[in-house]
Amino acid sequence: MAIWDRLRTSTASIQQQLNAKKNDLKSGAFRDASMAICALVAAADGSIDPEERRKVASLIASNEVLQNFPAEQLQQKFNDYCNKLQTDFDFAKVGVIQDIGKTKKKPAEARAVIQIGIVIGGADGHFDKSEQQVVRDACYAVGLDPNEFDL
Repeated sequence: MAIWDRLRTSTASIQQQLNAKKNDLKSGAFRDASMAICALVAAADGSIDPEERRKVASLIASNEVLQNFPAEQLQQKFNDYCNKLQTDFDFAKVGVIQDIGKTKKKPAEARAVIQIGIVIGGADGHFDKSEQQVVRDACYAVGLDPNEFDL
């Protein structure tokens, strides 16, 4: 099986896992962390282009788990994180990772945030090394082994 087929199959499976936990994923910390990882993955290569913003907007609109929150609230959080990361990626990354780490005490939320990062990273059929690295960093922040996610 080609790598992009495996990635597509993997992200579909992850999305099914997220949907099964939808009712457990309603906290403000989860909302913020999910948008933080979306912004972090979008900015992983050093810039956030319009296509990456469209991918996140599409995720917000179509993802059952994220529909627990008002779309405009998610968009505002995502834009805030993007703006910080574009201003000074290295410094902002520390704060973004800290916000992701706030889900550490709730393993279902922590795992879901990582899964959302993988879904966003693989949305274009290519989960590149810089995207994998920021999701790996997020795994450490929430106390999960990146190997669990093949990172």
